[in-house]
Amino acid sequence: MNFDKHLIIAVDFDGTIVEDAYPKIGKPKIFAFETLKKLQNEGHRLILWTYRHGERLDEAVKFCKDNGIFFYAVNQSFPEEDFKNDASRKINADVFIDDRNIGGFIGWGKIYQILTNETPNIPEKKKGFFDLFR
Repeated sequence: MNFDKHLIIAVDFDGTIVEDAYPKIGKPKIFAFETLKKLQNEGHRLILWTYRHGERLDEAVKFCKDNGIFFYAVNQSFPEEDFKNDASRKINADVFIDDRNIGGFIGWGKIYQILTNETPNIPEKKKGFFDLFR
């Protein structure tokens, strides 16, 4: 993707930011928070778009906040949105990141590459003593 503007990115929680363990919170997916922080630092707006609601939603938002991610909005297009049942619940976003995409979740490294046209800087694994015998 080659966008000349900042994106509004809607991100699912279970199975996307964390391993799917609903109603519990799973372990963070590899590079999820690092990628989200980098996108946020580049000026993109992140919206948490999840099935969770009530106490379970509050737990997910707190978990993300504890890991350095503060969402522009949660389950709505903008923070001040007043939801009424006379409109669709599909939110306004440029990109939706979800584990339920056709083909499944592609991983945060690939997502970052698609959104920024950059290759993430992943440190090389250091060789250990036993690598001498390979």
